[in-house]
Amino acid sequence: MTSETMTRETMTTADSETTTAPAGKRTLVGRVISNKMDKTVIVLIERRVRHPVYGKYLLRSTRLHAHDASDSVGEGDLVEIVETRPLSKTKNWTVTRVLESARPL
Repeated sequence: MTSETMTRETMTTADSETTTAPAGKRTLVGRVISNKMDKTVIVLIERRVRHPVYGKYLLRSTRLHAHDASDSVGEGDLVEIVETRPLSKTKNWTVTRVLESARPL
């Protein structure tokens, strides 16, 4: 066994241990911007995209509806969401955990 295959195997096992989502499911991290609905939150996902001509990095955002079964997530919380089966017309994500709670004002 070469060192390259050993490192690939150890990287694969290390990645599988840190991942909490089932295999094949996408996970994203975003900030809750609304929790006014019953058991549903709106999560803002921000990503940096490089402009194809000028090379400047632009901030692009996506709003996703996510299911919050406990209804305990508040506005401003940083959450991890995982892709699930469609739960409604717009809701295809579920909140798995709260990474950081919002600071009170």
